[in-house]
Amino acid sequence: MEILKSFNYVASEDAVVLILGSMPGVESLLQQEYYAHPRNLFWNIMEQMFGLDKNLPYQERLAILKQNKIALWDVVYQCRRKGSLDSHIEIHSTEPNDFVSFFQTYRNIHTVFFNGKKAYELFNRFILKKRLLLHLNLNFYQLPSTSPANASISKKIKLEQWIKVKDLLQFNVVSDKE
Repeated sequence: MEILKSFNYVASEDAVVLILGSMPGVESLLQQEYYAHPRNLFWNIMEQMFGLDKNLPYQERLAILKQNKIALWDVVYQCRRKGSLDSHIEIHSTEPNDFVSFFQTYRNIHTVFFNGKKAYELFNRFILKKRLLLHLNLNFYQLPSTSPANASISKKIKLEQWIKVKDLLQFNVVSDKE
């Protein structure tokens, strides 16, 4: 089985929020785009929260996220995995992304949202348990996965949970103006 490699992060200098997935799925790797599977709800949710048209070209969608101070990345830099399911990630082959360097570069980020349980579990295992970010004051929130594999939670409930991202960003804007 070949080693799969994730993408580089997407972030603007003024990003305050980081959304972390686990590892791009097969369709995302083929298209070289975050959340490219047509049944993944990520872009639908971003459309609901920020008014971006999910059918815009990929680079334009990313630009809107950046304008909203949102960064995207995945916990895993590389791994072996059969198919797209997080449960098929071979842990012994997993290498995480370099979060120490990332947070040194993007010092305004204060909140990390995990797109699903596996993203949080991997981040906890490879980063937090190794105490690599102790010097940072970060907030962490686990959100329901937008993956089509997470069909047990309705789109409505996912959106209700994901709205925390928008709420936090709006609070941040108000705090900055005070």
